[in-house]
Amino acid sequence: ASTEATSSGAASGGQLEERIDLSTETAQKIAQSKSLPLADALALLSALEKRCRVGNDTPSLVKVCEASLELCHEANDYEALVTTLKTLSTRRSQKSKAIAALVTKCLPWVVDEEDGFTPIPTDAKDAATNQETLVTELRNITDGKMYLEAERARLTRSLAILKESAGDIATAANVLQDVHVETYGSISKREKIEFILEQMRLTLLKRDYVRAYIVSNKVKRSMLDEEGMSELKIKFYVLLSQYHSHERDALELAKCFHAIYATASASAGTGGDDTKWKESLTNTVVFLCLSEYSNEVKDMMERINLDPQLEKIVGCKETITSFLKKEIIHYPLPHQAMLESIPAFVNGGETDDASLALKGHWHTTFHTRIIQHNLRVASMYYRQIHTSRLATLLSLTTPETEQHLSNMVSSGALYAKIDRPKDIVRFAKKRCEEEVLSDWAADIKELLGLVDETTYLIQKENMVQSH
Repeated sequence: ASTEATSSGAASGGQLEERIDLSTETAQKIAQSKSLPLADALALLSALEKRCRVGNDTPSLVKVCEASLELCHEANDYEALVTTLKTLSTRRSQKSKAIAALVTKCLPWVVDEEDGFTPIPTDAKDAATNQETLVTELRNITDGKMYLEAERARLTRSLAILKESAGDIATAANVLQDVHVETYGSISKREKIEFILEQMRLTLLKRDYVRAYIVSNKVKRSMLDEEGMSELKIKFYVLLSQYHSHERDALELAKCFHAIYATASASAGTGGDDTKWKESLTNTVVFLCLSEYSNEVKDMMERINLDPQLEKIVGCKETITSFLKKEIIHYPLPHQAMLESIPAFVNGGETDDASLALKGHWHTTFHTRIIQHNLRVASMYYRQIHTSRLATLLSLTTPETEQHLSNMVSSGALYAKIDRPKDIVRFAKKRCEEEVLSDWAADIKELLGLVDETTYLIQKENMVQSH
């Protein structure tokens, strides 16, 4: 039985739409629908939904929409649920509050309420299919609606989890890339970073390394340094290290592991595990030694060498001290086996063969960096030296020595000239007459300055003594 609807009236000049109060009738018909078959109940509520929508009774409209979905869910009819959801959300002039209520009502049926994106575990295959269908439909409804952007981001993450669990990594990564969560204002910083880290993880699994690096640039490093972000910071740099490992960029790997070390050592100071910071500090030292020499690398080595924590890892301390000294390093190092046994040496290989190739690359690079260090040291102490003698100092053959010298000269890391007929390497750059004369004039000017200053001091002392 229907009751007579009451009107709230319209404001003069048409400033407000007329609103009809259908709350009493809504309560009665929702109660009546529970005793009817599903099809009849949906038909009854569909007619009432139209009256509420046209009459601008938004509270009643929300109740009717929620009741319709509740009936389908209780009947365990997912096909009717999806159809009803699609029909109600696409009604002409449908209210935004009603659409938001539809999405909010369905979310607990497909995702965990605690985090808002983890799919509810299902055993049956049909249930998993229905779950994915409902999540997809909810994503379609939220598309382009700013007031549901947070729900869309969480539903997208949920769909990506479902695709990944089904073994479709590429689709999961593509689905997650559709959402530019960094532009959403209704999501917290932490949730944004978690979402972007998930995008990085899936693109790396997909082996789309270029896109993974682009996605990583969406994360502001300053945000990772905020309080409570240490766990996400470690996860971010672990993922970023996978990219740099693929690119075989030793210096960037050292920076990543040093950032992990700084975070892990801070947590260890508050009662955390020492294993993490020791492993990350070891990785930092190893990849610094593998980096091509530059002022940045030397500065980073100097700073790490002053770290008191390094004393607890004897092999790393001795290795970095050797690289900082201006002395010849003999290969292999005393702790070479320990340094090359770190897991990071093979992490980044997509297959077993790739991991072995990566380990071989780092092993060769380690030897190369030691040779380059020794050549720099030799250039400091010798103006010229016989190539055979230099090869003996480096424990190399003469052709190998010439090859490494040529590579360093080509890259601009060292000045040298090889005189093969005379078997001589010259490290001192030949200077023209103008340069020699300029240096001589500068030295004479400095000497005369010292003579003038000394003369002044003698005269000053004589005057003091005369009085």
